[in-house]
Amino acid sequence: MASFDELSTRDRLLLAAYPWRRAEPAWAPPRGPLSELRVAVVTSAGFYRPGLDLPFRPILGGDASWRALPADVDLSALRLGQVSHSFDRRALKADPASGFPVPHVAALAAAGIIGAVAPRHVSVNGSILAAGRLVKQTGPAIADLLAQDQVDLALFVPV
Repeated sequence: MASFDELSTRDRLLLAAYPWRRAEPAWAPPRGPLSELRVAVVTSAGFYRPGLDLPFRPILGGDASWRALPADVDLSALRLGQVSHSFDRRALKADPASGFPVPHVAALAAAGIIGAVAPRHVSVNGSILAAGRLVKQTGPAIADLLAQDQVDLALFVPV
């Protein structure tokens, strides 16, 4: 992540003038011990599968769409669709699991630390400045997907 001083003048002015929102998180306690929970990953890296998913788009206010990715997705086949230029992409390109740690979640399941890995995980694009669509449409749609997959716990990985 870039420090404020490393950002372009345009980005610094945008951040200074941005009308930041405060939202109360919708947390819920786990419904059982970790060893019995099904876990999904939700990342803001904007990962997508070329040829199977549409890339994220640099649209006004941010692309609030999302992509469902299977648990067995080949991480080397993922493309980084994050449209923000305010962070260093090298780590994500070198190791996609740093932003989409499904293999690490699978290792936790194999070790019996968590109950199971969800069959599908979610990728969204970060840097959404107009969060209304994210709150009203994207969030509920993702919640529905996770409910269909009987996910007990979502691991949010902000990028």
